[in-house]
Amino acid sequence: MCLTFTDVKRQNPRRGKRETQRNTNMELDVAAVFAKAFAIAVGGAFPALAIGKIAAKAMESIGRNPESGDKLFVPMLLGMAFAEAIAIYALVITFIL
Repeated sequence: MCLTFTDVKRQNPRRGKRETQRNTNMELDVAAVFAKAFAIAVGGAFPALAIGKIAAKAMESIGRNPESGDKLFVPMLLGMAFAEAIAIYALVITFIL
């Protein structure tokens, strides 16, 4: 990642004189870092909220009907696993960026 601007002197073919142009690698690098941060923040926050809501609703259902605990456990775990998979996808996308 380039953290400094570099000035490049190039010959302008239209004007016939040398001009200083600024290299904007830093701006692109900063944008990439912000994109990665946003992807992992959103990709981690919303699945965490979904997992919490799944667990809360499962506990509420078991509290209303205690005999349904065995029937709800496996679907609850599957729902949590699918929600966690989305967070893992966001992590992979962050590494790709």
